[in-house]
Amino acid sequence: MSALLDVILPVFLVIGFGYAAVRAGLLAETAIDGLMRFAQNFAVPCLLFRSIAHLDLSAAYDPGLMVSFYAGAFAGFFACFAGAMLIFHRAMPDAVSIGFAGLFSNSLLLGLAITERAYGTAALEGNYAIISLHAPMLYGFGIALMEWARTRGRGLSGAALLRQIGRAILSQSLVIGILLGFAVNLAGNPLPEVFWSGIDMIARSAIPVALFGLGGVLVRYRIEGDIGPVLMVTLASLILHPAVTWALGTQVFHLGTDALRSAVVTAAMAPGVNAYMFAHMYGVGKRVNASSVLVATAASILTAWGWLHLLP
Repeated sequence: MSALLDVILPVFLVIGFGYAAVRAGLLAETAIDGLMRFAQNFAVPCLLFRSIAHLDLSAAYDPGLMVSFYAGAFAGFFACFAGAMLIFHRAMPDAVSIGFAGLFSNSLLLGLAITERAYGTAALEGNYAIISLHAPMLYGFGIALMEWARTRGRGLSGAALLRQIGRAILSQSLVIGILLGFAVNLAGNPLPEVFWSGIDMIARSAIPVALFGLGGVLVRYRIEGDIGPVLMVTLASLILHPAVTWALGTQVFHLGTDALRSAVVTAAMAPGVNAYMFAHMYGVGKRVNASSVLVATAASILTAWGWLHLLP
């Protein structure tokens, strides 16, 4: 019970404050949009830039950590993709969008916050390693598959498809922050301390602002129909993904304590707002993905508690 009270509930209270503020009319939805733009385009990229610039790359990029986490992520995708097509008889673009919701866990806003509260900032090295590949790899996969599903029979060349994928990935501010962090890290961090002081001030605002904004964004979502696909995504995100990660991390790769915690806690998070943004970008699966974000985020209060109890 102490894990629920001390670690998880404070994170969801911040989300709840954002939800209540918008629901009560104390903040307009346009204000939340501005808050989220600040978080996603400035504060969070600064957080990732700072963290990766100072990351011990040789220690953080454990192949067992990466395989454990991403095998679980892709298991979630293929379970939801196959379920959408074979059980719920959705068209392939819809199935790709729904599969993406089962693939893209909220590694940043929830995973980072809960890991930090549970185990401290010293335990976040594995989280940052996962996050550094999360958006580029998973967006690249999702965009490539969606573009293929949408352009079958239209004769789009492989080079054109690659250019389209590359533009979509490199236009994301999170990816820009990650790449700049790698550049500074590999250059031996030549930047002056006064620069890092300014970056630190912005980065410290990233998680609380983003959590508050996430709560405000959730006001827009409604649980509307499609309960079967929504439950499928919720189970894939909160049970299947962390279960695969835990099994591989403990039975196959024998991960160290910190790496196992980072991998499983991140895997156990609900789909992020990016799942809805991906669906909105292509205009397919929007209702399922929006409802899945809402339902899985609420359910993760209890499931995250269970996974924390299972970890050493």
